[in-house]
Amino acid sequence: MITEAPAVADIALDAKVALLRDPRTYPDSPRAITAIETHMSWVFLTETHAYKLKKPVRYPYLDFVALDARERNCREEYRLNQRLAPGVYLGVVPLCRGDANTARLEGVGRVIEWLVKMRRLPADRFLDHLIKAQTLTPGDVAPLAAVLVEFYREAAPIAVNADAHRARFCATIRRNRDILAAPQYRLPIKLVRGVHATLQGLVESAPELFDRRVRDGRIIEGHGDLRPEHVCLEARPIVFDRLEFNRDLRIIDPAEELCFLSMECERLGAPFVKEILFDAYRHASGDAPPAALLDFYLAHRACVRARLAALHINDAPRSRWPRWLVLAAEYLGIAASYCDCLTRDMAASSHR
Repeated sequence: MITEAPAVADIALDAKVALLRDPRTYPDSPRAITAIETHMSWVFLTETHAYKLKKPVRYPYLDFVALDARERNCREEYRLNQRLAPGVYLGVVPLCRGDANTARLEGVGRVIEWLVKMRRLPADRFLDHLIKAQTLTPGDVAPLAAVLVEFYREAAPIAVNADAHRARFCATIRRNRDILAAPQYRLPIKLVRGVHATLQGLVESAPELFDRRVRDGRIIEGHGDLRPEHVCLEARPIVFDRLEFNRDLRIIDPAEELCFLSMECERLGAPFVKEILFDAYRHASGDAPPAALLDFYLAHRACVRARLAALHINDAPRSRWPRWLVLAAEYLGIAASYCDCLTRDMAASSHR
């Protein structure tokens, strides 16, 4: 019989991680465990499965402090990922402490943690790996485009207020600017201000670009975190790790989501991905977003990624700061290049 632990677990995260590094904790007695730490999770890999543990953390956009909150989010992650990752998410399983202070995954006793159980995907078929290995081909990308286009075509439009939609972009632009301008991130202040002034200027000077997306029913509930490391190009492409902890972050224009993935692929060395994705999207949907809007989305998403990279130094040990600061500067530079394209787009449209 499984019994619930108190809302505040009496076992520290480090102790749970130590238990989950031990093959004896697992029901199938794997030969070895690979543990990977991310900003919000620990992932434990066996030969055949992956188990994700959510850290007991709190940020402005999520709260995983309580055990029951982590369980709810594990179950929501399982539910949301059935559509784009069929057969990958296998369930939500307890880590249980039994007699003699032993602990077992999928065991009996007192629940001290909940984890998402997944089929382990082949690392050499991940999109980011293929790009870095310079083995990705257009033929690999076409099936992924088909999967994403079908997902967007099936998604019901979400009713949003046009003014609120634009205001949300403006709020994020201001937040990105204010954080990236902070001196501890060592970014060129003139570039930070210039990029964000360009983005803010488009929202204010061309509101119709955004309002039309709302009127045309283009806002849907998407993936929310569509990055190359969340794509596995098996025979049927798998898109996993759909963002579960904040529905607002999944409410998005498919064109913005495709721009996000395209921007990350270009950063890694595969700029041709964008054309394949958008050709498939335009053909299936009849939707051809203006170039200025796409460049805005590309730059905006690069700024969001710059902000997230910079913020890592608030939690990371000092030895890891250079990695995150270099990455933040790289994303800012990418945003600046897209802003240059955006400026040219707007100049061209004004002369028509």
